[in-house]
Amino acid sequence: MASAFSPASAVSALPLLFGLTGISIGIYSFVSPNNSIRLFGLQAPPADKGPASHSATFQKALIYASGLRNIGTGLSTLGLFAFWQFSPICQVSPLAAAVTKKCLGICLMFGTVVGVGDAVVVRKFANSESIQGEVEVEEEAANASIGHGVTAVVIFATGFFLYLQEPTVQSRVFLHAMALSEDQDFDSGDALFDDVDEDDLLFDDINEEDLTGKATRKHSRGKENHVPDLAPVKKARHSPATTNDTTNSRLGDTQWIQLARKMLSDKFRYTSFRHEQEAAIARLLGGENALVVFPTGAGKSLCYQIPAISFPEMDRQTKERHADDSGITIVVSPLIALMKDQVDTLKKKGIAAECIDSTKTWEEIQKINQDLRQGQLRLLYCAPERLNNEGFVEMMKRVKGGVRLIGVDEAHCISEWGHSFRPDYLKVARFVQEIKAERVICLTATATPAVIDDICEAFDISKEGVFRTSVYRPNLRLQAAAVKSKEDKHGLLYEFLKTHPGSTLIYATLQKQAEELAEHLTKQGFPAAFFHAGMKVDEKRQIQEEFMTSKIQTVVATIAFGMGIDKSDIRNVVHWDVPSTVEEYCQQVGRAGRDGKQSYCMLYLCREDFWIRENFARGDLPSHKSLRNLLSDIFDGDVVKLSPGETFKVSHYGQSSEFDIRLGPLSVIYAALELRFNLIRATTPEYSSYKFEATPRYYTRLKGDNSPEGKAILKHAKKAKKYLSIDPTQVASAEGLRRADLVNLVNDLNNHGVIVLTVGGVEQKYKILGKLPKTNAALDDLTDKLYEDLKRREKQALDRLKDMVKLITASECFALSLAQHFGMGLPDNKKECGHCTFCITGAPVQLPPASPKRMDREALGKVLKATDVRDDARFLARVAFGIKSPRVGKLKLDRTPAFMSMADHDFDMILKEFKRECKEKDD
Repeated sequence: MASAFSPASAVSALPLLFGLTGISIGIYSFVSPNNSIRLFGLQAPPADKGPASHSATFQKALIYASGLRNIGTGLSTLGLFAFWQFSPICQVSPLAAAVTKKCLGICLMFGTVVGVGDAVVVRKFANSESIQGEVEVEEEAANASIGHGVTAVVIFATGFFLYLQEPTVQSRVFLHAMALSEDQDFDSGDALFDDVDEDDLLFDDINEEDLTGKATRKHSRGKENHVPDLAPVKKARHSPATTNDTTNSRLGDTQWIQLARKMLSDKFRYTSFRHEQEAAIARLLGGENALVVFPTGAGKSLCYQIPAISFPEMDRQTKERHADDSGITIVVSPLIALMKDQVDTLKKKGIAAECIDSTKTWEEIQKINQDLRQGQLRLLYCAPERLNNEGFVEMMKRVKGGVRLIGVDEAHCISEWGHSFRPDYLKVARFVQEIKAERVICLTATATPAVIDDICEAFDISKEGVFRTSVYRPNLRLQAAAVKSKEDKHGLLYEFLKTHPGSTLIYATLQKQAEELAEHLTKQGFPAAFFHAGMKVDEKRQIQEEFMTSKIQTVVATIAFGMGIDKSDIRNVVHWDVPSTVEEYCQQVGRAGRDGKQSYCMLYLCREDFWIRENFARGDLPSHKSLRNLLSDIFDGDVVKLSPGETFKVSHYGQSSEFDIRLGPLSVIYAALELRFNLIRATTPEYSSYKFEATPRYYTRLKGDNSPEGKAILKHAKKAKKYLSIDPTQVASAEGLRRADLVNLVNDLNNHGVIVLTVGGVEQKYKILGKLPKTNAALDDLTDKLYEDLKRREKQALDRLKDMVKLITASECFALSLAQHFGMGLPDNKKECGHCTFCITGAPVQLPPASPKRMDREALGKVLKATDVRDDARFLARVAFGIKSPRVGKLKLDRTPAFMSMADHDFDMILKEFKRECKEKDD
C-alpha cells in the first residue's frame, strides 16, 4: 500500500524535478540560443540590427552563461538526490542521509543565488544605455528579471526546507522499530490466546548507538557490552500529569464528562454510556489511573478509546499544549485478531489508529513511522512482548506529544493469582514508568479480589479507581449434567441442540476433539464447523465470518475462539469438557445472550475429562534436576565473568529441548530472574540465520557497493543450491563491523526487492543487571527458590480446576457461586437465581463415584522397559501419565505403548514409585 501524500514528501521530491529541469534548460540554451532568449522572456534581436547589436551579443552571452550554470547546478542537485535516495551508505546510515540532505539544501540555495545573479544582471542590462529606446527589449528584460526572481524564491525555499532537516537518527529508529515478529498460534487447543504475537523478534537491526548515543563494544565470546540502564523498577510508580491537574482545576470534571458524551455520540453513535464506563472515563480525563472489571461484551474498549480521541479537544480548550502535540494512547493486548478488528472499526469512524503487526507492508510501516513522528495517530495497539524491545521503548519515549494513556487489556495476566498469567505482562508496569506515561487504565472481564489487588499495586491504582459491574447475567440459564463416560455425552448433546435452536458455541479442550465432534454433529443432522489454533489464518477468518453472519449455526472450538467476537445473538454455549478455571468458564458463558434475550449455558461433567486438565497443569513443572542444569547453563563460566550492562544470548528453543522444560515455564523462569531476583533483563531478540534468494540485481548491486558491509556480505554469503546464507554475528566479528549495520543492509536489500529474505534461529538476548550466582551453593539456593515458585504454580493450577468442579457440584446456586468467586453477590442479596440447574432441581450435580485404583505394576514395568532413563523420576511419571515434553518427543516415547499407560492413576502416587526406582528424594 503506497504511502499517503504529504507536503513534506512532495517537497523532498522537488530536488529531482529541479535537477532534471536545470540540465534540460542548460542543454537547450546551447542548442538553440535564439529560442532560449525567447523562452526566457527576452526579445530576439531584429535582423536589421545585425550581429553587431549590443543587445544581441549580450543576450547570447547571458544565455550561454545561464546554460552552464543550469547544467552545473542541475547535475549537482541530481547527483546528491541520487546519493541520498539510493546510496547504501545513506540507507544504512541515518547520519549520512541527513548530511546528504543538508548538502542538497545548500546546493539548491547556491543555485538560487546564481539565479538571483542572473535576474540582477538582466535588470541592469534592461536599464543600460546600450538598449535605451529599445522599448520591447527593455520590457522583456524586465519581465525576465521578475521570472528569475520568482523561480529563485521557490528553489531557495525548497533548499532551505531540506537544510533545516535535523541530522537525527529518529526516522531510522522509527522505521526499524515498526518491523514485527511473525504471528504464532499456540500449538495446542489449550492456549488461551490465539494468534498471539509471542516472539517479538525483528528488532536485532536497531542500532543501540543511535538510540542511546553511547558506544557499544564487542565482548570476546560473542557477548556484547552496553552501557547499563538505570536500575530496573519492579512496580510502576507515577503520579498524574501536572497538565491534567491544572486542567481539572480550571474547567472541572463536568466539562470533560460532557466532552466524553459528545465524542460517544459523534464518533460511536451511542446516546449514553453503560455500566461504569462514564465514571472510569471521567477519572482518566481527570489524570488518574483506573481499573475496570466488566463482563465480556460490556464495552471495556470505549474506556480508553473515548479518552484517546478527547485529548486533542481538551488541549484546544485548555490551551496548555498545541492540539498537534496531544500525544498518543498505547493499547497493550495479547489478542492480535482483536487489535486488528478494533483498528479497522476505528478507521471507519475516522479515528487515526494503527496496530503493529507482521502483516504490514514496508510502505505501511513507513506511513506509521511518519504518523508517529508527526503526532497524527491517536491510538497504537501492540502485544506485551513488544515491551522487551529496546527500539520500541526508545521510540515511545520520543513520540510527539508523549504517551497520554496506556490501556492494558486482559490485565489479569499480570497476576500470578490469575488464571492466565503471562510473564511479559509483569513488564508492562515498568514500561509505563520508563516512558513516563501520564495515566493508565487496566481492563479485564475476570478478576478475583486477589487479582485486583495485584493489578492495583502494580499500576498504583487506588480503591476509588476500581470500577466493577456484576458478573451476574439474569438472562443466562446456567446448566450442568454429570455423566459416567465420555460416550454418554453425545446423546445428551443431540437432545440439547434439538430443543435449543440458534447460534451455538461448543467448547472442547483438544484440537482433535473439536474436529471429531464437529464431524459427529454434522452426521447427526446438526451442521457444524470446527475452529482451533492449528488452522490456517484464512480458514479461521472464514469460520468467524460465517458464524458472525449466521451462515454457520454451530462451531465446535477450542478455547481460542470467541476473543473479541461481538455477536449478540449467541443462544447457546456448551462446554463439552470441564473448563480449567472458573474465570475461563465465566468468560465463555459471557459470550451468550449479549442481546439480553434468554440463552442457555450447558456443561457436561465427566471424570474421564479431568485427566486432560491435570495433564496440562502437571506438564509445566520441570524436575528439580532439570531446573538446576538450566541455571548452570544460563550462568555458565563466560556469563558470570560479565559486568553489569554487558549482554549474552541464549536460545529458548534449544534450552527447552536440552533441559526438558516447556517454553511456557521457561519464560516464567526467565521472568523471575529478571523481575524477582533482578539478575538480568530481556532486550531485543536476534535472528542468528539469514537465508536469502538472490535476484538478478543482487550481484550488480553489491559489486557496485563500496561500503564495508556490502563487501562483507558479498564475501561471506554462503551459496547453496537455491539460497545464500549469512550469519551476521560471525561476519561482524570476522570483519570488525557492527552486526546492526550488516542487518540493516540485508533488510534494505530485501525491502527493495534485491533479495528475498528468510530469517530463523531466534536467540533471546539478556543484559546483566546485578551480581550473578557463581558458586554451586548460590546456584543451589536459586534453584530451590525457583522450584518452590514453580511447585506453587502447579498447585494453583490444580486448585483452580477443583474450584471449577466445586462450583458445579456444590449445594448452592450456580450464579451465586460464580458471583462470590469474584467477591460479589446476586442483586438484592438473593441466595438463588431461580433458573440454574441447582435452583430448578434443588439438588447438586453429582459425579459418579471414582473407582479406587491400585498401582498397576505391569504398567509401571512397561514404562521402565521402554526407556533406560533413570535420572529423572518426573520424566518417567510424565511418560506413564501421558504428558508430552521436549524430552519425551525427542526419545519418541509418545509413540510407545508405555505412553499414557497409567493415565487413570493418581499422578503423585506414580511419581513416588518412580522416585524409588531413580533413588530420588521427595521434593
